[in-house]
Amino acid sequence: MSETAPPTAAEAEQLARMRYRRALARKKRKEREAASEVKELNITAMMDMMTIILVFLLRSFASSSAAVTASEDVRPPVSSTRATPKDTVAITITPKNILVGDREVVRLKDGRIPESQFPEGNNRLVLGLDEQLKKEVKKLKFIAERNPAAPFSHELSVIADKAVPYDLLVTVLYTAGQNELENYRFIVLQRDAN
Repeated sequence: MSETAPPTAAEAEQLARMRYRRALARKKRKEREAASEVKELNITAMMDMMTIILVFLLRSFASSSAAVTASEDVRPPVSSTRATPKDTVAITITPKNILVGDREVVRLKDGRIPESQFPEGNNRLVLGLDEQLKKEVKKLKFIAERNPAAPFSHELSVIADKAVPYDLLVTVLYTAGQNELENYRFIVLQRDAN
């Protein structure tokens, strides 16, 4: 067996310094790793933040005014009313088409509803309009079930050109009435008070 000579004092001191440096480097590395770790997730603060956002969104939704899409084809009649429009299902009747919201549901031919849009034996129920209104009413009822602050009011806003024939208007209102929309509001341009 070979025996190794004991380290000298200089070698022992150098070995101790190397161990000290390694231990110091290990300690710094552990501190860096510990600083980047997430010890725990504070869910209470996140829930508070989400509640505040939810309340803000509900308040802004409740106070929003009715959105009415304007079209170059529509020239509503003028009135001196002071009533403000409500946020309801909106039907727009132009000389060229009938829209629910901003979606075209029936294209008119010469200002009239095509015969293909009526079911056999009924010349008042418009099929394309009926289908879209069913979807809108279903959506409003779904919202009303989950949000008591937004009840289903059975209201309909009608934006019609002043040149739309009365018969066409009655046909649209009949179709709306078949879909539980029996309270009508006609959107008009407000006349200046001057």
